[in-house]
Amino acid sequence: MASVNCSLPEVERQRYLEIATEAALAGGAVLQQYWGKLSEIEEKGRAGDLVTVADRQSEAAVLDVLQRHCPHHAILAEESGFSGMQQNEFLWAIDPLDGTTNYAHQYPFSAVSVALLVAGEPHVGVVYDPFHRELFRGATGLGATRDRQRIRVSDTSELSKSLLVTGFAYDRRDTDDNNYAEFCYLTHLTQGVRRGGAAAIDLAYLACGRLDGYWERGLSPWDLAAGVVIVREAGGVVTAYDQSPFDLASGRILATNGHLHAALSHALQRVKPLGFAFLPDD
Repeated sequence: MASVNCSLPEVERQRYLEIATEAALAGGAVLQQYWGKLSEIEEKGRAGDLVTVADRQSEAAVLDVLQRHCPHHAILAEESGFSGMQQNEFLWAIDPLDGTTNYAHQYPFSAVSVALLVAGEPHVGVVYDPFHRELFRGATGLGATRDRQRIRVSDTSELSKSLLVTGFAYDRRDTDDNNYAEFCYLTHLTQGVRRGGAAAIDLAYLACGRLDGYWERGLSPWDLAAGVVIVREAGGVVTAYDQSPFDLASGRILATNGHLHAALSHALQRVKPLGFAFLPDD
């Protein structure tokens, strides 16, 4: 898939990619520091939506890098929210710890995600997994890499031969729109559906060919922005469920290697919500 057009000169895209890399590595170092040493885990209001000192300190490290290099840019960070001018053309979207639940349980599937949006469109993305020491990077027109080596999406062209991934939003207990039915249906149509618990890594794994497709709902811009860039630059396709243009603010994404995009889209649209009738009373 062709890259989304970007008005930034290549040298600027490269510079911002290096800044995003520095920021993600700084956040990752904090996550390693706190690994297995958490004394308190909090909920942010919704059941299962956790936050720890590692989230906050990782975010502080990322913000320090971005504010030193780009003091006039706006920032949208998961823990501290929005800062800067609302009309700023440049917006950094940061998830300092994608996969907090995994991290809190010492399940090593978490990452730092740092992305730069230009005029509302993601154009630079870095995802760093400090537990497997894998660094995924991408910028519009510059390609995508894992540990500085070029990556491409898979060539899988049939759902029956594919491995997919999805996730379940924090509000899954309160809505029929919860991915349960899609998960079951696509498990039967494919070689498997995984649930990793970190959208940024799901997208990075799609970009390097470990997975063939990904869909999810209930996400925030900081969950998706960096991974979307990396997938696109690795040759993948990113849209809404119905193949209309991707809207970062919608919280919904369908991303694939491109070869099975239409088939996965059509499958998702055939599924009816499972609902809660099958659940036993508490």
